[in-house]
Amino acid sequence: MLALKSENISKQYRLGQVGTGTMSHDLNRFWHQIRGKENPYLKIGEANDRAVKGESEYVWSLQDINFEIEQGDAVGIIGRNGAGKSTLLKLLSKVTKPTTGKIFTKGRIASLLEVGTGFHPEMTGRENIYLNGAILGMNRKEIKRKFDEIVDFSGVERYIDTPVKRYSSGMYVRLAFAVAAHLESEILIVDEVLAVGDAEFQKKCLGKMNSVSKGEGRTVLFVSHNLTAVKELCSRGILLDQGRLTFTGGVEESVIEYQRNSLKKSSYVHNGPVDNAIGNENIRITEFSALPTKGKMIDIDSGVSVKLKFFSFLPNITLDATFELRTFEEVVIFHTGAFITKNEDSERKMYEIDFDIPAQFLNAGNYYFKIIFGKNQREVLYINENLIAFEVENVKLGTNVAVLPGLIRPNFDYIIT
Repeated sequence: MLALKSENISKQYRLGQVGTGTMSHDLNRFWHQIRGKENPYLKIGEANDRAVKGESEYVWSLQDINFEIEQGDAVGIIGRNGAGKSTLLKLLSKVTKPTTGKIFTKGRIASLLEVGTGFHPEMTGRENIYLNGAILGMNRKEIKRKFDEIVDFSGVERYIDTPVKRYSSGMYVRLAFAVAAHLESEILIVDEVLAVGDAEFQKKCLGKMNSVSKGEGRTVLFVSHNLTAVKELCSRGILLDQGRLTFTGGVEESVIEYQRNSLKKSSYVHNGPVDNAIGNENIRITEFSALPTKGKMIDIDSGVSVKLKFFSFLPNITLDATFELRTFEEVVIFHTGAFITKNEDSERKMYEIDFDIPAQFLNAGNYYFKIIFGKNQREVLYINENLIAFEVENVKLGTNVAVLPGLIRPNFDYIIT
């Protein structure tokens, strides 16, 4: 039995505007509509590619998305930043309407898209539980039956009669998840919000979603960059890339396809005006690469040569860059930084950073870089994730089959006596 069905849904945004933007655009749409013609603004716009600076003020966050989800399925929605995952959940949760296409749902939907979704800050935790239940269409008797279970799961019993505006972000998300998971909806939609909680609570949430899906037969849609959590919870996967659905199938196959697509870019080079390179008003990246230090492919013995070129628009600051190497399962391998300038003596110019990851350091596997540019060690100027990714292969096998355990693969000088 179908729980969710998406038919050619697309979502278009106009940059810098709330809603459709200007009255002239609205009148133009209306004029085409009364004459039975297509919305003229559907013919323009660009894909949401954050690696390039676009020309159009219209961006397609999602384009022509089609899928069907059966009742009781646990589905992981995966993709790079900006792929359209959160936008899709907002459409399915009916927080916003699709620009084109239709969505069919069967049953009540409980969604947790960000910390405190659906909470009123001036109301207490107790009042918000009843408010959320009412929004889902439940009566007071139904909510009361689940109340003690919700409070116990959330662990905020001591503060249940305190206005939620005084809650920490961790308390907020604990109660919000407990409400969404325990109130009797047929479809549970959860975004990356669980990252706010600690490791113990995340594990508890995954266990609850597992029981909701497999034990109670409810449908779960889960967005996360933690591929291990997705594989543990979900049986199916939906892969998005720049607003388009590129793969749907079993969760293992979806994760493999995601990794394969991500590994296509081990280097980024921008040709053209620096203002059009990826970045923001502070920093523009013109080149970033991770290539073998020796040989033609990156393996355990080759080492990795990393190169970053960027233009800084900010003079007279202490400028720094931090490199964070992660696995695709979101395990941080290292977090290291370099001062570009030291005494608030930066200039408005191009800078280049080069360093090597030594051979016999990384184990075989898939990796990507997160870069953080900072000002005076206090302010973040720009963050970029997933611009490049690379694979370290086994030396002799030329494959990542039978990878030995561990995140690193050191080769020590053993003394045997």
